[in-house]
Amino acid sequence: DLICMTARNLQCIVQAVRCTNKFICIRVHINNGMFGLILVEPTEGLPPVDKEFYVMQSDLYVTESDEDPNEYEVDYTAAANEIPKHVLFNGREGALVEKPLIVNQDDRVRIYFGNAGPNLISSFHVIGTIFDKVYREGDVISPPAKCVQTTLVPSGGAAIVEMEMPIPGSFTLVDHSINRIDKGAVGMIKVKGQPRPDLYDSKEPPVYCPGCKVHQ
Repeated sequence: DLICMTARNLQCIVQAVRCTNKFICIRVHINNGMFGLILVEPTEGLPPVDKEFYVMQSDLYVTESDEDPNEYEVDYTAAANEIPKHVLFNGREGALVEKPLIVNQDDRVRIYFGNAGPNLISSFHVIGTIFDKVYREGDVISPPAKCVQTTLVPSGGAAIVEMEMPIPGSFTLVDHSINRIDKGAVGMIKVKGQPRPDLYDSKEPPVYCPGCKVHQ
């Protein structure tokens, strides 16, 4: 049966949304990718920026199917023990590596970051820069925090981070519970532009470690 409803959000917030119904429990819905973000801005809107992006983290509790090796089944034991097989950005390993976020030098960048969970707290960080504004816990009314390196985003929560990008190069999005990189929690911001030796300079050329997921 299809049930339709309408609702009016009475609060200004960026809010993680996770669904359930009487047939399937919420953790199965989250495992199946049924989550997202809702943004309700103040009447005057948020301050303008050059680029805006959506990034959603989730932890996946699955095991290979006995019937089809190309499919997963929900692993309820792993979920209960909070041991995910994957920790992902935007629903798929490599989603923000194969298609990185592209910005231009000196852009002001805003990321709406949500954490669907269902279990893990995220320590969201971008390697190589500092968030000069953080709207914590989805709060778009209070003044944002300033000059934050890493921000905690609880399961079922969200935040907004902003940063300036004066230096070209690759900047890595991670959950700073850093071993989660090997489970998929990694992405890239690519900044296009000209070198700024007055801000950053190295006499050594970049060296890439074989198999490294952080520097790409």
